[in-house]
Amino acid sequence: VQLQASGGGLVQAGGSLRLSCAASRRTETMGWFRQAPGKEREFVAGIRWTGGNTYYADSVKGRFTISRDNAKNTGDLRMNSLKPEDTAVYYCAAHPNRVILSMISDFNSYDYRGQGTQVTVSS
Repeated sequence: VQLQASGGGLVQAGGSLRLSCAASRRTETMGWFRQAPGKEREFVAGIRWTGGNTYYADSVKGRFTISRDNAKNTGDLRMNSLKPEDTAVYYCAAHPNRVILSMISDFNSYDYRGQGTQVTVSS
């Protein structure tokens, strides 16, 4: 499965961006992760394709929304009220199967990973 992430860019604090991850075929679990300079990669949000259950890191709850388009095999991450601390390279990842909850936030659990897209939030 090939994953193509897009939508990053430069935005002022308080602004919005939408990231999109296009998969070459359907997967059952998709996650978004990010890595800021000098920091470890962290989980941002995840979604189960069947049922649409969503999961978020505490730091983005209420600001970010993950969604999927079954027909297009794409997963989007809508980011509102962006803060400078959201600045990072964002990665999407996908798994062909429905993984257990504890695996959704584990980047290494995903079989497929896309290239990163830079998000920069200026203060």
